[in-house]
Amino acid sequence: MQIGQITKTLENWAPLSFQEDYDNCGLLVGNSNTICTGVLCSLDCTEAVIDEAIVKNCNLIVSHHPIIFKGIKQFDENSYVARTVLKAIQHNIAVYAIHTNLDNILDGVNKTIADKLNLGNRRILAPKFGFQDQNGKEIGSGLIGELPLETDEAEFIKWIKEKFNLSVLKHTPFIGKQLKNIALCGGAGSFLLGSAKAQKADCYITSDLKYHDFFEADGQLLLIDIGHGESEQWVSDLIVAYLTAKFPTFAVLHSLVCTQPITYFK
Repeated sequence: MQIGQITKTLENWAPLSFQEDYDNCGLLVGNSNTICTGVLCSLDCTEAVIDEAIVKNCNLIVSHHPIIFKGIKQFDENSYVARTVLKAIQHNIAVYAIHTNLDNILDGVNKTIADKLNLGNRRILAPKFGFQDQNGKEIGSGLIGELPLETDEAEFIKWIKEKFNLSVLKHTPFIGKQLKNIALCGGAGSFLLGSAKAQKADCYITSDLKYHDFFEADGQLLLIDIGHGESEQWVSDLIVAYLTAKFPTFAVLHSLVCTQPITYFK
């Protein structure tokens, strides 16, 4: 099987046309005509993930975050990006990124969070009008859905910590109401806070919020920052499951490398 057959299948699921203008999805390193020996899926593509691919004889890495995001002016040992790309090239390993195009579909990144929360009546939080997926469903940023039962704020916070295996999270003061409508966005989602309020969400879960972003909640909803990597911790599982369903007899592996660059002092 050629690498291009696998990447074409990924693009049937999350077309490259669905990515944001600033993004860099698709085949970043390698030749689509190369015969694929195995696929390794990860949240990030790092040197350690390249090393794992070498050991496991996988010559295609599918990561959520693109290793090449900004322009590379020098390929030297002083940049982890350049070192990673050089090692991939030296070992004939292709690198593919499925980023905001996977964020922008209903059964993509945000599905993994919604599944953990058992959300029903799911819909796109901020639809891109005029765009639909191959099934005629709307695409766009974030997701909003409903909890099975109204939930106390403090109990919901405790539940979030347990479900997401968090040692710490940040949130605004409690708003004094039961939670039912939950908006969410895996990764950095401060840009959707206005949409969450407009959609009458009781709570908005995302990451990478700045200090002043918390003021913008303005007592209208409970705002929770669970961490970037924490919000996307099941994305590689999602990719593995999709490719395994499409290629049941082919080697599609989950990376065992923890690429989380942040640790918390307890």
